[in-house]
Amino acid sequence: MATADSNRSFPRVGLFRFLKHSLEILKNPLPFHRNNFEKLGDSFRLQVGIKRSVIFSRDPILLEYALQKNWKNFTKTSIQTQDVARYLGKGLLTSEGELWRRQRKLIQPGFHKKQLDKLYQTVSSTIARELVDLPEAGQVDVYPLFGKLAFRVVVEALFSGAVGEAEIEALRESTESNQQMLVRQLRQPYLQWYFENFGVIRRQLNQTQRSREVLREIIRRRQAETSDHGDLLDMLLQARYEDGGAIEEEQLIDEILVLFVAGHETTANALSFTAQLLAENPAWQEAIRSEAGRNPGPGSITEQVLLESMRLYPPAYFIDRKNLTADTAQGFDIPEQTDLLFSVYEIHRHPDFWEDPDTFRPERFAPEAGKAPPHFYPFGAGPRKCIGAYFAMMEMTLVLQQLLGKYQLFPGSGEIQIKPLITLKPANARVRLEKRS
Repeated sequence: MATADSNRSFPRVGLFRFLKHSLEILKNPLPFHRNNFEKLGDSFRLQVGIKRSVIFSRDPILLEYALQKNWKNFTKTSIQTQDVARYLGKGLLTSEGELWRRQRKLIQPGFHKKQLDKLYQTVSSTIARELVDLPEAGQVDVYPLFGKLAFRVVVEALFSGAVGEAEIEALRESTESNQQMLVRQLRQPYLQWYFENFGVIRRQLNQTQRSREVLREIIRRRQAETSDHGDLLDMLLQARYEDGGAIEEEQLIDEILVLFVAGHETTANALSFTAQLLAENPAWQEAIRSEAGRNPGPGSITEQVLLESMRLYPPAYFIDRKNLTADTAQGFDIPEQTDLLFSVYEIHRHPDFWEDPDTFRPERFAPEAGKAPPHFYPFGAGPRKCIGAYFAMMEMTLVLQQLLGKYQLFPGSGEIQIKPLITLKPANARVRLEKRS
């Protein structure tokens, strides 16, 4: 917290510069932001409209303040509560205030480690089926493979496989097209009038409604059954609020849509980057194989590799917040209702906080390295930390162990490239797979 006489305003990047670079920002905003960070410091104000501006920051102390130390004054911005909610509804990811607290309290027990461990065998067998006979001819883009795998894992964990192929495809298409639309809206705010008035958003919402109807049918089929499947859908249907009431159907659909998006895409992204990094570092492949047949916990080699991969390529590469009342932090005045976007990608590579920040070094997270690095946010932090973090780590650990038990990974051509959308996706995640004897 800064003292009143030391406070200052954030350095500003004007609207003209934003519009001048709008096409490159649409493709990949990270170089534009890095250039501004290097010129102006760890936080700056970007004018994105005549009356609208956003604070961009790679200051981990400021992020810690917003997520943990004074989290009650910092809520999600309209990016989540309005833009994302328009397509996913008011689930745990997109809600705030009393609704968020109520839903978090209802859902949290189902994501406890003891509950998720019951899904271990389901997840493991699903992964084993998806890793049968992977293509070995030439270089393979692993992102579609991991995307399909992660989507299947979510389907099995949620519905115990009681979903048809047409239903799965409808949900997948809606999930992917929603993200593409959101990216256009967020990076081209000056075209919002076109999106609204020429039917672009209406067509997208129609597709979203079709996916909601698919989920409604799945839920009603389950409610008509008497057996207990022990999956996440059963958990949500059986959960009760403090007053004894069950979750309503529309709210349940909202929560399931969030689980689909949060539960498959970020995992596919992280696995794709990890596969590329392991292809370039074969010694770590062998180290992971040494843990085969076990369910390694905190501090394992597999975990070290995954954490370092998510440091370099965090799937949730930015975190958005808005302060309810005027605040001061890190020497800056923050007027009330200020939109802040924190670059997790830049924080994880900040040279002031990470030694050799652009190098893949999983040993940073080894138990013998001492206390875990403090400025590390692959799943967020504080009361709103990702509820599915344990499930994601369990799933990714199983994927790496099974994949490397069968295959050796070799690098594809070119460097690892990124495609920042709502999450940080890989661009052309090509590796070569060779079956082990």
